[in-house]
Amino acid sequence: MDEWVNTTLGEVVTAGKGKIQTGPFGSQLHASDYVDAGIPCIMPTNMKNNRVDLTDIAFITEEDAKRLSRHLVQEGDIVYSRRGDVTQKALISKDEAGYFCGTGCLLVRPGTAIDSGFLTYHLSTPSNQAWIVNQAVGAHMANLNTGILANVPLRVPNHAKQKKIAAVLSTLDTKIDLNHRINAELEVLAKAIYDYWFVQFDFPDANGRPYKSKGGAMVWNDALKREIPAEWDAGSLDDLGKIVGGSTPSTADAANFGQGMIPWITPKDLSNNKGNKFIARGETGVSEAGMRSASLTLYPAGTVLMSSRAPVGYLAIALNPLTTNQGFKSFVPSKGYGTSFVYYAVERSMPTIIQYASGSTFVEISGGVLKSVHAVLPDKSVTNAFCNLIEPIVKRQQQAEVENVELAQLRDWLLPLLMNGQVRVARSERSFSCRSK
Repeated sequence: MDEWVNTTLGEVVTAGKGKIQTGPFGSQLHASDYVDAGIPCIMPTNMKNNRVDLTDIAFITEEDAKRLSRHLVQEGDIVYSRRGDVTQKALISKDEAGYFCGTGCLLVRPGTAIDSGFLTYHLSTPSNQAWIVNQAVGAHMANLNTGILANVPLRVPNHAKQKKIAAVLSTLDTKIDLNHRINAELEVLAKAIYDYWFVQFDFPDANGRPYKSKGGAMVWNDALKREIPAEWDAGSLDDLGKIVGGSTPSTADAANFGQGMIPWITPKDLSNNKGNKFIARGETGVSEAGMRSASLTLYPAGTVLMSSRAPVGYLAIALNPLTTNQGFKSFVPSKGYGTSFVYYAVERSMPTIIQYASGSTFVEISGGVLKSVHAVLPDKSVTNAFCNLIEPIVKRQQQAEVENVELAQLRDWLLPLLMNGQVRVARSERSFSCRSK
């Protein structure tokens, strides 16, 4: 008979000779102490899907790391966000051992009494996350402390069962991570092709040779302040597709919003979607009545979505018909240029777009600004050839992202069932048997 024990995080950490400690305070590590290269410093922004996300990670010197060595992490540690989204955390793998637990974080060293992988998933259950959020203190922003974490309630089986449960869930997460890494490599390839064709102008000529390198005719363009292929033109981002905005139905009428309605995307959805190229739906949807009341338009699949405020510059491609709130200026490919070309052309123009952002309360980009941003307008036969060339890349990325959604849904469905004993791991880690409690 399976035996599960009720305990707390503090009790298992103490039993395993681990520790729960606060990360360094700002007085110990100042903004001026960060450097361009050195020891990676894990901040709350570097926590994603229970793993360390190296995107935009900060660094400290080896001298500072030695001075504050008690904050260096080990394999199996869990680093928690101390404020803001206090459910965010990252399990430290062997690759991140020796990194630094940054300010704004808490360090949990589970010790030997509990499997760190199992503990990470246990802390990810909806019930435990809700408990942590409810216990977090702060009038304006949720804050965690070591006392709150120590009191997190746990219900754990023996060590062998912990490892089996963690193995099942980590198999799903490993596949999700592999898909992300494959897509990242494919994205590097797609961007390289775009730059080769439309920045260096070495697209294949009529004989299949690189156009500019093999002496293709180039002419000076005053608007772009550079030479472009003789048959090409210059315009603005408005020439790439129809620029459209969104709106928000009356929030007073709750019937305007809900699950299972027309997908209605907000900048927050793109923020949560960061790292993915495509999006099918957001956290909520809008009713047909809400569409009418806010004069919303249903945009077709292939629309390039760009968040134009709070924040500016997140991009995604609509996988299916959807609409957006007012935080978007999106591009409906309707002027002879394919979705993939429009996507990369807008992305390549993003530094200029962001430069023009303005606003007193929060910065945003207007449609008028987008219409003033210069863009090269290639011969459409070349952009069509580009879209055809990278179509297999795009399809593979779509497939991986859809698969990841399905894997994440399976993981999130299994997680509470495994943790409360409703589903148990049989002899094979890939085989399950179910029983009622």
